[in-house]
Amino acid sequence: MKMERMELKKKIYGGIIGLTVADALGVPVEFESREYLTQNPVTGMLGYGTYNQPPGTWSDDTSLTLCLLDSLIAGLDYTDIMNKFIGWENKGEYTAHGRVFDIGGTTRAALNQFSKGTEPLLCGGRGESDAGNGSLMRILPLAFYLYSVYGDNFTENTEAFDVIHNVSSLTHANKRCLISCGIYISIAGRLLAGSEIKEAIQSGLQSAKKYYESKSEYRTELTHFERIFSSDFMNLPQETIKSGGYVVDSLEAAIWCILNTDNYQSCVLKAVNLGGDTDTVAAIAGGLAGIGYDIGSIPEEWLNQIARLTYIKEICSDFYVSLHESSLQKLCSYISFFETADPDIAYHYTPEGKFGEFLDDFQRSGMASYNYVITMNKISVGNLKSIENADLETLAAFLTGCIRAEDLCTGMWSHYIENGVFLAILRRLEVLLQAES
Repeated sequence: MKMERMELKKKIYGGIIGLTVADALGVPVEFESREYLTQNPVTGMLGYGTYNQPPGTWSDDTSLTLCLLDSLIAGLDYTDIMNKFIGWENKGEYTAHGRVFDIGGTTRAALNQFSKGTEPLLCGGRGESDAGNGSLMRILPLAFYLYSVYGDNFTENTEAFDVIHNVSSLTHANKRCLISCGIYISIAGRLLAGSEIKEAIQSGLQSAKKYYESKSEYRTELTHFERIFSSDFMNLPQETIKSGGYVVDSLEAAIWCILNTDNYQSCVLKAVNLGGDTDTVAAIAGGLAGIGYDIGSIPEEWLNQIARLTYIKEICSDFYVSLHESSLQKLCSYISFFETADPDIAYHYTPEGKFGEFLDDFQRSGMASYNYVITMNKISVGNLKSIENADLETLAAFLTGCIRAEDLCTGMWSHYIENGVFLAILRRLEVLLQAES
């Protein structure tokens, strides 16, 4: 079942801001040892540590995440993503205070290759030394994008995994990086589908494992992920959890922290206090925890200290709107179908047929209105004049009513096709979208 539009918006905010806050918590103590942090644990937002930055300053983890998020507003374009990375590196765009103070070696090398004219998907390092966490820390926006394109079962779609691997490969093309990103987005996908956070981890891990076991080019790499796939992973003692920059270690540490806590605050503080690559491990954990526990779970005191929080919220909002518009435009693509559709197709439709695809895309669009009965009681859906003047919310109610009418009376879909109701709704929707653009 597709989530309501406002729920998706909250999850985008929770994931991106949850990542940002966790990143900022870790920045002042990056590279500190676990022993030091055991004696001097981080309990809130600090500043002027490792990089001498004020409290609430986020690092490249958030900056590169925002680059990807902002690029996806206009759709998937690997060149544009890389150009935004270059803008961050060279001009300080997407930064907390106008300058870059942290960049990974593999990312720097990839951006250098791109600047020299190398194709985007050929820039990422593939060697053993390139298996860092630099793509995992920024991959989260793809979960929302893929969800909007493929629906809540996108983790079962090979094309979705191809996109995940490609976005990782822009800077990190080592197969362990690709698999780690695939696992992470699989878990995020289960969260977006409605699973509780720990259930999402288990189902996401199994879904990803099944996928990679079916691909010969990845199968041999799975030996590096045996621990995280094991049923007793969460019971591993803390001293066995590594929290450095190696991508598998970072993924394990983040997931272990989520499994061994029950709220956002405890999760990200546990991640930071593991020591080592504190900001990145916390950001990876914080992105999932922010989706799973909601933005309301993030302490207000921490939020109030985040640099450029309004700016981050604006990008999140623009991204959400873009996903919404994209899914509605897809519905409008069925106008030509309904112009010539035989009403009888509604009696004999299959999920693979055009009408079945339309119903599926309606569910994916997030357009379902849960207050549609109120509107339907006021205005007859068969009144085409009412449809011609309807606003977006009224259209959503009309279309929801049409879709659900078949459950109450067989033959209603055929009736709405024959009388041009579906067609009128989509034509009005197209007019509204054109006016917005």
